[in-house]
Amino acid sequence: MITAFDACSANSRHCGDPGTPATGQRSPIRRWLEGAILGQVPSLIALVAISANAQNQPLVFQSAATRTALLELFTSEGCSSCPPAETWLTSLTAAAGLWKDFVPVAFHVDYWDYLGWRDPWSAREFSDRQRAYAAAWANTSVYTPGFVLNGKECRDWSGLTDVLKSPGAPSETLKVSSADLDHWQVWFTPLTPGRENYEAHAALLASGLTSDVKAGENQGRRLKHDFVVTALTRIPLKTYQDAAWAQFVLSKTAKGQTGRPALAVWVTRPGRTEPLQAVGGWLR
Repeated sequence: MITAFDACSANSRHCGDPGTPATGQRSPIRRWLEGAILGQVPSLIALVAISANAQNQPLVFQSAATRTALLELFTSEGCSSCPPAETWLTSLTAAAGLWKDFVPVAFHVDYWDYLGWRDPWSAREFSDRQRAYAAAWANTSVYTPGFVLNGKECRDWSGLTDVLKSPGAPSETLKVSSADLDHWQVWFTPLTPGRENYEAHAALLASGLTSDVKAGENQGRRLKHDFVVTALTRIPLKTYQDAAWAQFVLSKTAKGQTGRPALAVWVTRPGRTEPLQAVGGWLR
């Protein structure tokens, strides 16, 4: 149909019929096509605008008015007892309450690295974090796998599945947002307004990681990890009216980040380990 239109436009004298317009006038077919094309322009413009606007929308994670649990696992590739605990942690990726009812994080400690295999995701600061918990509980040693739920030790972690399904108590609200997934804002609203000080802790996570262990207690095994903490930062919050807020930078591409990225944020009082509220979510 378009080809016929082009041919007729090239030489209108050979397209004569009673309906052919006079020279200088547009044929009905041309007018129909122009109208159809022009009629689509506003829709196309609107579609592009909507697409661009969606890309510029900030990513927002916000807690409910009830407490979101923070579940921590202290683990190591150098510990033969850890894979079952990590397998259970991986099962939480399909849990309905993920990010809404609980936020899981896995800290890989470095104190088993001397056994012959250096855990690629281990860090001294993560071992120190576990030691700080042990000191708060008056424990004289640390161990893996070690679970911590809302700042409290959980030696029998087999029952945590039901605990994580339990509704949280009324709690503070926590919100984090970013327009570029590098620069973040955090807002924390206490249940009782006041002039207390608070700290936010932000962890960059990676899931779907694998490792072929070539030495140590897990030699010859391929291990899978989820919710691995790859970067951790602490940010003092500033009081603003009835809330506290801060800005921080934590890039999902930092330190050669691989796997599926996620963000976990929780708030504590300064120098304390027990979280008041937590929030998190996938970054893609």
